[in-house]
Amino acid sequence: MPALRTEVTEIVTGLGTLGAADLDQALGSRQPAQLRNVDDATWERLRSAYREGGHRGEFLAAWNNGRAFLRSTDGLRGRVPAIVEWKGGHRDPGDDVVPSDLRIDHVYLVSCKYLSRVLHNAAPWALFDRSLAGAAGPRQDTSWFDAVAPVEHQRLYQAVRRSHAGGLELPEQVKALTSHQRRELRAAIPRDWSAECADAYRSLAATASERSAERWRDQLTSPRERVAMLWRLLRLGAAPYFVLGTGAGDSLRLRVATPWDWRAAYDLRTFDVEPEGTGQPRVRWWAVVRDREGAREVEVAGHVEIRWSHGRFGGLPEAKVYLDTPHQRVPGYFPLV
Repeated sequence: MPALRTEVTEIVTGLGTLGAADLDQALGSRQPAQLRNVDDATWERLRSAYREGGHRGEFLAAWNNGRAFLRSTDGLRGRVPAIVEWKGGHRDPGDDVVPSDLRIDHVYLVSCKYLSRVLHNAAPWALFDRSLAGAAGPRQDTSWFDAVAPVEHQRLYQAVRRSHAGGLELPEQVKALTSHQRRELRAAIPRDWSAECADAYRSLAATASERSAERWRDQLTSPRERVAMLWRLLRLGAAPYFVLGTGAGDSLRLRVATPWDWRAAYDLRTFDVEPEGTGQPRVRWWAVVRDREGAREVEVAGHVEIRWSHGRFGGLPEAKVYLDTPHQRVPGYFPLV
């Protein structure tokens, strides 16, 4: 079940498009008929939170975002929608590029996010070996660290066993750890691990960063592959969608273009990646894009952090993709008008 804060951000954004005068009216009685997929328990939880004054900032920001979308020329242009569908906590069954939380009148896809710089939270295989393309692919049960830095990974594991895992029955090889043993080992490792472990981790970070970047770069040998990679990183899909984000004292309202729109407006000059992992495994990515209309070049950049999914040795590594360029300056992200 989604957290209450998420329910407020997403559902109240939808309510803001339905034409009520204010939040008191929108949440004062029964659920609007146009709002779908919100069960009675969720609706009452939302109303109770509003009456009690919890998440007041999120209520107001989400309401204002919905109202802005109702008035927007890019959006509803003042026309109250006939149906607003909340996607709730379910995962899409397909390979969905668009991270939408609401669908309005079967056409408008809306993502109601906090002001987060995270673009993807992917398996390293999906990013570095498959460039985020296509379906999820076969499940990989091998640690990415064993694939790109097996010697350094084993060295770190042995250092952790010596320094922090006394009393635990663990295998000699890190790749032989079971899920239960991973949980036990994670719980045994202190926040500040030994100097030997820190040194071994720095070696793992440098090697994993370098070899991850090499494998990623090997997939990007043609201009077509490089521009497609940028589109996938920026989550440009076959249909345009809208981002109505909320945060402390700020909002983000964007229209996200399709690749077709993007190609009509921009040219990709360069796309490249490089390792930069010292404190942790990390790969930087960046692109230089020419605006066809203004004939000026702009850079969009980000980075990927490769980390264990549930704490040190607690789960298989994941690749978290960040956007370092402000959203408003990204080619293909247009402020809502």
